[in-house]
Amino acid sequence: MADMNMLDTSDRGLSDGYMMWYRFSRNPAAVIGTLMLISVIMLAVFAPWLTPYPKHVGAVVDFRARHMPPDLTHWFGTDKAGRDIFSRTVFGLRVSLLLVIGVLGISVPVGTVLGLIAGYFGGWVEKIITGLTNVMLAMPPLVMALAVSNLLEPTLMNAMIAITLLWWTWHARLIYSVSKSGASEDFIEAARLAGAGPMHILFREILPNCVAVISVKTTLDAAFVILFGATLSFLGFGVKPPTPDLGSMVADGRQFMPDYWWEVLCPGAAVFYVTLGFNLLGDGLRDMFDVES
Repeated sequence: MADMNMLDTSDRGLSDGYMMWYRFSRNPAAVIGTLMLISVIMLAVFAPWLTPYPKHVGAVVDFRARHMPPDLTHWFGTDKAGRDIFSRTVFGLRVSLLLVIGVLGISVPVGTVLGLIAGYFGGWVEKIITGLTNVMLAMPPLVMALAVSNLLEPTLMNAMIAITLLWWTWHARLIYSVSKSGASEDFIEAARLAGAGPMHILFREILPNCVAVISVKTTLDAAFVILFGATLSFLGFGVKPPTPDLGSMVADGRQFMPDYWWEVLCPGAAVFYVTLGFNLLGDGLRDMFDVES
């Protein structure tokens, strides 16, 4: 009888996993988004070997090749310093992905842990955490990030700090609502009666029920982090030149519009491409996990 129960549980888990994958694979937009992100990741990882002019990432100047239009030699043309825009765009994608990893790698765990603690313990702990979250959410994100970036040197690390100071709040608010409703469930009460401690309940009982919403939220947030970082760089508060960043490349090229349109269009299209990929993947994960919007 025990073997039959184990078999039923295994079959049910296999069936649930298969149904999630089936919903994801039947979503053409999600599959396209996944392929788009795979291409971006491959380009970013192997950028030194895939780009025709990897040395143009640095402070290289070739005035004889300034403002060249796209051709077979320079696929995206060249900029005001004669540097290959395609090579710099690919390395700019690497910077954007590093920004996503740095920001979400810190803000998601911090927001998740604080949300779990506030939702489960309640009382004064809940008031402190939710109060701090509300204060941070009341601040305009761009203004806050600009203020922090203005105090610090414009580097990739400082851009991460500026964005991370804001981003954990949305995850804390989301996980707080999930854990608050889950803390009163029967299986949580059963775990308490069985002698389980708070850490076991938080990370072994409540957290697994948050994996779906965390996955969807994190994927969609990746697109916003890239846009946010590009905005800071566009305004001069992001990554420090000559390191290529998509936002700063657009800012440098806009002064030559419309004559040299490729200097804005190509890095701008790269921002659009990677953010669209993350959004399509996030929608696919939402359908796969059957998460309500």
